[in-house]
Formats: sequence, structure tokens, C-alpha cells
Amino acid sequence: MSYDTITLEIDTDTAVIRMNRPDKYNALNSQMRAELADAVRTGARDARVVVLTGNGKAFCSGQDLSDSGDIANPDLERTLRDEYQPLIRAIAEAPVPVIAAVNGPAAGAGANIALACDVVIATESAYFLQAFSKIGLIPDAGGTYVLPRSVGTPKAMGAALFGEKISARDADAWGMIWEAVADDAFEATWKARAAQLASGPTVAFARIKDAIRGSWHNDLQQQLDHEGKAQGACGGSRDFKEGVIAFLEKRAPKYEGR
Repeated sequence: MSYDTITLEIDTDTAVIRMNRPDKYNALNSQMRAELADAVRTGARDARVVVLTGNGKAFCSGQDLSDSGDIANPDLERTLRDEYQPLIRAIAEAPVPVIAAVNGPAAGAGANIALACDVVIATESAYFLQAFSKIGLIPDAGGTYVLPRSVGTPKAMGAALFGEKISARDADAWGMIWEAVADDAFEATWKARAAQLASGPTVAFARIKDAIRGSWHNDLQQQLDHEGKAQGACGGSRDFKEGVIAFLEKRAPKYEGR
């Protein structure tokens, strides 16, 4: 698939997807949503880590309201089902880690696409905004699912009802994201994190994603059983054997992702 609203660059084991509508602050139109879903799937197939970021001043300003069709009778349920859900599921189900490198404001669906990723690294000047209530909507693109699970009901409810900006520093302190990084260190930081994951035990990373995301639906015994099966699969991987041998030999492991 060729892309017009994003770019995809795969360098060795790292796939970097950049939303590329900087004049629109990377607002999401129908074409971009389809391209993002395809690029995430492609990156997860051909690389060992996927990074999602934005070109220009913003990460993503959310839905492009000029792309909403008949504004008097928009079919938002169809848009979410057919265009947003495939993207969110592509991120969640990718067998490799997906990093959101939030280079600037992340608003509306843009914020929730970032929060759907496995790791969120934001520059300190960035912010997150659940802007939906300002136009009479509820958080979507998985926002009502991820937010209360990351920051708890009180913070999630306030963020959704008041629709106020949450600074990257506050998002870090709340546990909404992995880390907020000084602007001048941001790019070097996310690239180093991506390289770390790209050279890591890919089989284990896939199982970690599956186990942690699945834990939200399991009781304790179900999760213990799931851990056992996942650990058994990891124990049969070449990466596990390499990790143990490297530990015993007191050297850095050289994982192959198998």
C-alpha cells in the first residue's frame, strides 16, 4: 500500500510511522486512519518494534472535522467501527512493541491512539486532551477503556468531563504514560528506547503484551494459568536459551527474536 498522509520507514528492525499532515496538525481523516492501520500491521510484520509519531508541531489533533461527512447526520458509529477499531486493534494485537513518540499535542482520538500503544514517551512540551465533551461527544478510539485502567476512575472521569489539557509531566506523574522527556532529549530518547526493544527478546515481548492486556479480563486463577502457558512458550524459544547462556557467561545477550 502506498501512503499519502503518513510515511513509513523501516531501518533494520525498527519501523517508524510518521503522521504527515503537519498543516492540519496531523488531524485524522478517513485515508489516514486506513493508512495507519496498514502501516502498523506492515511494521509489526517486517520489524521488531514499531514507533508512531508525528511530523510538525503536533502528534495528532484528533478527528479532522471537515472529513466527517454530513455534519447534520454523521454516522460516527460506522466511522468508529470501520475505521478506528481496525487501527486500535492493529496496535493492541501487534506481536511486537508499539511505541508512541508524542512529539507535541495529542488531542481527542489522537490522544487515545497514543495511549493505545504499549509505551508512550512524550516530550515535556506536549499535552494530552480529551476534547470530546467540548463538542458533545464521549472519548472514543478506546479512551473509555484505556484511561480508567491507567489512571483510575477519578482522573479518567475528570479528564473526560472537563476536557482540560493534561501536561506530559502530569501524564507521567499520573501513570498515563511511560515517561516525559525534556524537549532537547526527546528524539534521542525514543530512538534509544526503540533500539533497546528492537534488539530484545521478541517472543517474550509478544507474550508480555498478550498477558498484560489480557489480565484485564481474567480472574487470578485464569491469569495464573495464562502465565504458565505463556512462560512455557517463552521457555522453548531460542531467545530464552541465549539469555540464560549470556547471563552465565556474563555478557550481553544477542537476541534473534525467535
